[in-house]
Amino acid sequence: MVILIKIVQLLLSLSILVIFHEFGHFIAARIFKTRVEKFYLFFNPWFSLFKFKKGETEYGVGWVPLGGYVKIAGMIDESMDKEQMKLPPQPWEFRSKPAWQRLIIMLGGVTVNILLAIVIYIGILSYWGEQYLPNSQVKYGIMVDSLGYDMGLRNGDYIVSVDHKKVEDFTQIPKQIILEEAKTIEVLRDGHEIEVVIPEKFISRLINQKTPDFLSVRVPFVAGSFTSGSSAKEAGIRVDDRIIGLNDSLMTYFDQFREVIRLHKGQEISMTVLRGTDTLHIPVKVSEAGVIGLYPKGPAAFMSFSEKKFTFLQAIPAGFVQAFQGAGNYLKSIKLLFTQEKAYESVGGFISIGNIFPSVWDWQSFWSLTAFLSIMLAILNVLPIPALDGGHVMFLLYEIIFRKKPSDRFMEYAQIAGMIILFGLLIFANANDLMKLFR
Repeated sequence: MVILIKIVQLLLSLSILVIFHEFGHFIAARIFKTRVEKFYLFFNPWFSLFKFKKGETEYGVGWVPLGGYVKIAGMIDESMDKEQMKLPPQPWEFRSKPAWQRLIIMLGGVTVNILLAIVIYIGILSYWGEQYLPNSQVKYGIMVDSLGYDMGLRNGDYIVSVDHKKVEDFTQIPKQIILEEAKTIEVLRDGHEIEVVIPEKFISRLINQKTPDFLSVRVPFVAGSFTSGSSAKEAGIRVDDRIIGLNDSLMTYFDQFREVIRLHKGQEISMTVLRGTDTLHIPVKVSEAGVIGLYPKGPAAFMSFSEKKFTFLQAIPAGFVQAFQGAGNYLKSIKLLFTQEKAYESVGGFISIGNIFPSVWDWQSFWSLTAFLSIMLAILNVLPIPALDGGHVMFLLYEIIFRKKPSDRFMEYAQIAGMIILFGLLIFANANDLMKLFR
């Protein structure tokens, strides 16, 4: 069921983005009286799932969910309609329009994607507002995994700043460390402020890790939920029980229990539990994997989150800010692919994109992720690769600057080369996903 929910969210999100992207090309073409022959959601080799014709345009849904397209008359695109290009140019064709009009048509898709992201962010902020965890509220310090430990952080550290810059929202700290390629983290440890120097080339390790939780909030161990077949639940542990000891050793935080429990794989342990005013000692069987099937309550149970409400008018400038910050962060992530060792291994395909959606349907998360994917789609489409909008823009800028139009034969070869590059990248990204599943 979880996989189905993620797939449905992914397909719905991509469908919205593709329709708006192609509508950007469509509306710009119609403004300049350029004929649009087809408008399709998804690709339709050999047959379509659904189609109808209205006016000069055929609208339809294809069966290959890898995007969508508009077929603009007189344009060399993925349809590779060479027969039409052999005929004399017509005034309603793309090739007959001035270069500046063709440029606007090609930029129509990415422009609408950026505007869509802004509109979504405005809607999110005006309806739900903005909630975040102030760094000052992380009163029990941080919890790190083995990668965070190798970086130099320790459980219970209080993060003061990153590269000597204060961070107000705790959840943004991991992102700031990676995207800004941080060199130091200033922490408060045992009452003393120290500077943790991030080891050289460590950012690439953070990028390529399987899970993003190298740094999280430390919390007391209060029972929150159980896994299926949980030995802790079978032993009698209940939600809201506060676990305060293990095998006669007193403990407070979840990370302390997690480390000790792993040392007792396949054994029985005695957990000291505070339930109301009663102190209980409950024997629990640890699995061979070193777990008992019990998750702690999250930070919201112990810390105060800050919430900011926006009127619709206040949400407009804030929506613009969020969209452009998202674009900036995505550009930084692309830069990391070229500056960090083996960062290309982190590139993912449809499985990676699907996994960013939550396992339960949450409209706020759905729209937030759709806005981010809209920005991502806009940036990727404007890259100067033939067959993408950016490739067409590159050749149009060449034409405008040098007043010389590339030949149709050259554009055909460029289109083919671009499609080979894109299919290669698509195969590479999805192969990375499959390799991660078997690692």
